[in-house]
Amino acid sequence: MVLFRKISKIFKASANRSEPSSASHIIPRPQHNISRENISENALKVLYRLHKAGYQACLVGGAVRDLALGLEPKDFDVATDASPEDVKSLFRNCRLIGRRFRLAHVFYGRDIIEVATFRGSGDMDVSADQLSHSDEGRILRDNVYGSIEEDARRRDFTVNAMYYDIRDFSVLDYMDGMKDIEQGILRIIGEPEQRYREDPVRMLRVVRFAVKLGFKIHLETETPIFDLAGLLDDISPSRLFDESVKLFMSGQALQTFELLRHYGLFAYLYPMTEEALSIEDHDFPIILVSQAMKNTDERLQSGKSVTPAFIYASILWEPVRLLAERINEEEDLPAFPAMQKAIAKTLQKQSQHTAIPKRFSIFMREVWQLQGRFEFTTGMRPYKLLSHPRFRAAYDFLLLRAGCGEVSQELADWWTHFQDATSSEKKKMTRPGKRPGKKKK
Repeated sequence: MVLFRKISKIFKASANRSEPSSASHIIPRPQHNISRENISENALKVLYRLHKAGYQACLVGGAVRDLALGLEPKDFDVATDASPEDVKSLFRNCRLIGRRFRLAHVFYGRDIIEVATFRGSGDMDVSADQLSHSDEGRILRDNVYGSIEEDARRRDFTVNAMYYDIRDFSVLDYMDGMKDIEQGILRIIGEPEQRYREDPVRMLRVVRFAVKLGFKIHLETETPIFDLAGLLDDISPSRLFDESVKLFMSGQALQTFELLRHYGLFAYLYPMTEEALSIEDHDFPIILVSQAMKNTDERLQSGKSVTPAFIYASILWEPVRLLAERINEEEDLPAFPAMQKAIAKTLQKQSQHTAIPKRFSIFMREVWQLQGRFEFTTGMRPYKLLSHPRFRAAYDFLLLRAGCGEVSQELADWWTHFQDATSSEKKKMTRPGKRPGKKKK
């Protein structure tokens, strides 16, 4: 009853607000399955306070899409006609962020509700502080505000352009996103080539959402990607790393990897790897990367922890391995110094395309460097390797290499047995004699 009175007050506070321009875009509450019971309490607090203050307030984007699909959203974003400054004045726990896109973040402990002001089309004269583009058409700054209809047209996909209106619990669907959800179609809003030029990362988002939702990519959305993949060269390596994490840590890494290669996008994220995978004299590199993706998917789907560093170590292993072999031959360096030099060069070159944070590159470097030590199975060396802090990750990587045929399965089995062997068994296993397996050429 108390909640009913509160909602009644909210309705009265916004009784004079104008209706959406077209009733055909309104899906009334009885005609959709989205319920406040599945919306986070903190998101509802933001929606209600904005609404009570006389502003239009809607849940928007992925949360609405996922709720319509019966999924549990990870984030709850809000769109409103209140300016970022207006939002900040209503919430003491608010901070304004961003230059390219001015946003308000409302903090509830670790939970952050992102609030964005409806964005306009930018058709009218605006200053460079509000809207600016690069020579290629990429949006550099976008702080032009407008109506909810304009905001819907500015969003990326039809399925991400639906608004759950807290005023009457209807869904405002200006781009027919609900219809595309029902048909399982991913469709970009507007003219695809122009939208990709505005922000080339949208091509990566096409792949990510198609795989995540299990949707078919609309032909007009799909076709330009083959010719425009090179636009990713204009995106900062740090932003591409952020997108890579989303691509490969979503639980569908293997399918994502295959689709990225199909559209020619992977080559602009990891060009050295794409070049190495194109060598036709052996197939174990593609098997290794694919198996690493599959293993990551299985761990994520079973609720186990994973580190992105392992998947990146798998992606970049073949370029490192090939370069180490070349340095070993051309510069007559021993195997370990050659590997160290190859690792440094590969990571430095990769950072020009997709940046990898130091906390991950250190992990990758150690896992790679330990691979050569697995070949030594006599004396005290196996004991020292077993006590290394990164042994387990390096051992898992060895299993990947053995599984695709790069190293002998006999060597991998030896290390599997050695870990669980008794002290007396370990002594027998490490006596001088025949080695369990050598690296394949």
